[in-house]
Order: sequence, then C-alpha cells, then structure tokens
Amino acid sequence: ALAVKFAERQRSPHCLFVKEHQVREGTDTTHPPRRTLFVLNVPPYCGPDSLSRLFSRCGHVQSVDICDKRGPGEKKDTSKFFDHKTLKGFQVAYVVFRKPAAVQAAKALSQEGPLLISTESYPVKTGISKWISSYEASIIDPKELKAEVDAYMQDYDKKMAEEEAKAAKEEGVPDEEGWVKVTRKGRKPGLPRTEAANLRVLEKEKQKRARKELLNFYAWQHREAKREHIAQLRKKFEEDKQRIALLRAQRKFRPY
Repeated sequence: ALAVKFAERQRSPHCLFVKEHQVREGTDTTHPPRRTLFVLNVPPYCGPDSLSRLFSRCGHVQSVDICDKRGPGEKKDTSKFFDHKTLKGFQVAYVVFRKPAAVQAAKALSQEGPLLISTESYPVKTGISKWISSYEASIIDPKELKAEVDAYMQDYDKKMAEEEAKAAKEEGVPDEEGWVKVTRKGRKPGLPRTEAANLRVLEKEKQKRARKELLNFYAWQHREAKREHIAQLRKKFEEDKQRIALLRAQRKFRPY
C-alpha cells in the first residue's frame, strides 16, 4: 500500500495498491513482465502525468496506461483528435519502467511518507480551470486534422495495394496440398451490389420461401390472408369513390 495525498493541506492520505505485473509469457505484449508495475485504486484526479512523476524517482518511466478495469493490454489509437470514452471513478494503471530494478524500488516507496500528487512545481488543475483547459483542448485545428487523415489514408492505400499485389501473385498458384485459392481477381470478379440489385435479391429470396411454404396450412396464414383481402377491398373502395367523384365533376347538362 502506497500512501498519497492530493496536496500538502490534505490531512487524510489515499492508498494506492501496487504490485509487480505478472502474466504468462506472450499474453500481454503491451505491458512486459518484470518491468511493469500494476497499480490499483487510482483516483480520478491522478492522471498519467501524475503517476509518471510519482514513480520517476524509482527509474525511467517509459509509459503509463490507465484503464477502467484490469485486462490484457491492447494497442490504442494515438490520435489526439478522437477522444475515447471518459473514465469515471477509480481505475487501474500499468506503469512500464525501462529497467526491472525500478519495479522493486517502486514497491519500497510504501516505507516513505505520503507522496504528493499536486505540488507547486506540478499543480493538478481542478474546478473551473480544469474545465477551461478541457474546452481548449477540445478545439481541433483543421490543418492538423487534415494532415493526420491524409497520412492515415496513405497508409491504408499502401496496405490495400500490398494485399492486392499479394493476391494477384498467389492467384492460380497451388499450395502444398495442391489446392488453388480462388480470389475476387479471377475471371468473374465480384461486383459491388447496388440498391436495385439488393432489392432483386431480396425479392428472389421471398419468392423462393413462398414456393416452399404450404399455403393456408397454419392459422397465422389464414389471418394474414384475411387481413390482405380486407386491405385490398378497402383500397378498391377508395379508388372507386375517387373515380365516381371525378365522373360527377366532369358531367355536363344535356337536357336532350
């Protein structure tokens, strides 16, 4: 248990529970074992910068990953323009050091006095100043956003071109067992479906199901048939009313 306080004026300390992160080899590549410190009960006001500053006295901190619950590390999007879900409440953190000895030194910090999260040199913003900084950070620069999107699309086009070149190279070449992989780049490549084509496919499937079903066999089929018959009669009645009204309006006075 590592005691921390938000500021010097705070009387009651808060406890962070730390231990060495231990997983099976290869299950968590983001948080390597022997160099990762697992931290529990991280308060909302203690961000990655604060944790990095707290544990920097033990050794060089490579990265700090804060999550809402414990789990295997995943590769996160490094874009600063698209915010992920906001974490609420107490979280868990993974502090990755450069050397394994820093993990043991971090666990030994529990013997010292409470560590300060917010100091005069590194104050943590709270209240209205925090809201103002959050609002300013939410304003996006169109030029930077366009540059990031262009770079992403270039990487995507390059990746797709490599996949197409690989598929074209493997087309018609049998594998070790003699099987030939069929790709969409063959004699009749698949064409993208339009809305009209989708409607035609749905209509064919409906007709195929109608041929397989037994007519007037189930009770719900009788109900559906009666409902459709009544709807058709009402539609015909309304059409007849409109036609009669039109004929009456066109009628002329002819005494002889």
